[in-house]
Amino acid sequence: MINTNPKRSDEPVWWSLFGAGGTWFAMITPVTILVLGILVPLGIIDAETMSYKRVAEFATSIIGALFIIATLALPMWHAMHRVHHGMHDLKFHTGLAGKIICYAFAALISILSVVFIFLI
Repeated sequence: MINTNPKRSDEPVWWSLFGAGGTWFAMITPVTILVLGILVPLGIIDAETMSYKRVAEFATSIIGALFIIATLALPMWHAMHRVHHGMHDLKFHTGLAGKIICYAFAALISILSVVFIFLI
């Protein structure tokens, strides 16, 4: 028999943030590390392109602000979702409290990234 009134789940919200964070971390973060951590220090990309003035202009533009916020927030949602489910796999059944702590921490990092971007 099919249940016509199934219990609503909040998992699609967490899974979408998990997926977005994992995709961002897999596709964008390596390129960011390559450019900022390898190509600029080796001099392949001119250091002047990463001057404070240019980086500040990028960070205060809407595209730059969204990029920085997504770079900080999305992988954190991914990581906290993994921690939450990893604790369950390791037999640490924290229940609702563990879920709230993990996702509240990810939300805190997301809020702080928005606040810090708007303080620039």
